[in-house]
Amino acid sequence: MLQGDLDRLEEWANVNLKKFNKAKCKVLHLAWTNHQYQHRLGDEWMESSPVEKDLGILVDEKLDMNWQCALAGQKANHIPGCIKSSVASRWREVILPLCSALLRPHLQCCVQLWGPQHRKDMELLERVQRRAMKVVRGMEHLSCGERLRELGLFSLEKRRLWGDHIL
Repeated sequence: MLQGDLDRLEEWANVNLKKFNKAKCKVLHLAWTNHQYQHRLGDEWMESSPVEKDLGILVDEKLDMNWQCALAGQKANHIPGCIKSSVASRWREVILPLCSALLRPHLQCCVQLWGPQHRKDMELLERVQRRAMKVVRGMEHLSCGERLRELGLFSLEKRRLWGDHIL
């Protein structure tokens, strides 16, 4: 059935004088019962891939989002250090808007699609937020929860549950 769709797609491209970059076309086999058939686009066989990135989201054959969480955490983890080394002021009025503008997009980009499913993934992203909030001066003695309350913020997990988009 899929091969028939690919054949029709190739036929449409030929009729409309369009060309596909067939080197970029790959097959991502999903589901437990997938027989992993080989497919072709025109006269070229398509390569299989264990993971693909589309719209900035990594998707693997098991639809497991661990890779995406690790990638988002890794990118976001650099931001508190950059803020700390490049901004002289550590007051909340300066740090909160910077974190909101620079950190939040990494932690929440397309989260509706790849939201962390496992406790370890949630904790990885929460660690990034905790690290960012440690940059704020005058709150070093407070615990993470107290620091978030004092700043009027919620944990990433609570924001996901409540749909709150305020960092």
